[in-house]
Amino acid sequence: MTLLVDTSVWSLALRRDRQEETPEVRKLRTALTQGDLVASPGVVLQELLQGFVPARVRATILDHFAYIPLLLADRDDHVTAAQMSNTCRSVGIQLPTVDALIATLAVRHGMTLLTTDRDFHHAAPHIGLDVWTQA
Repeated sequence: MTLLVDTSVWSLALRRDRQEETPEVRKLRTALTQGDLVASPGVVLQELLQGFVPARVRATILDHFAYIPLLLADRDDHVTAAQMSNTCRSVGIQLPTVDALIATLAVRHGMTLLTTDRDFHHAAPHIGLDVWTQA
């Protein structure tokens, strides 16, 4: 399985005070230690580094992401993300701009999205998104 990891999972896995041991964090750790392909959208790295991030934490984040392929969106991805967001809105689901872009990248690259954000689970059946769930 090839995983595209969302901000919500990285945030829990890289917490300064204590790491959360959610099923998604366990799946991330297992994937990383077993050599599975794990990637993240570039915007996820940006989200993790935004705001007040102490130098030590910033260094830790950059160390982890040094070995993680980043998926970058192109023009078509932005167009598709807007379409996905509109599709979701038409069935009463809010899919914010960044989330729509993350979903687009997962779908385009045939990856399973690893996230704790329930919005993705609600949107998935309407936009062809594969979201990891604990078996």
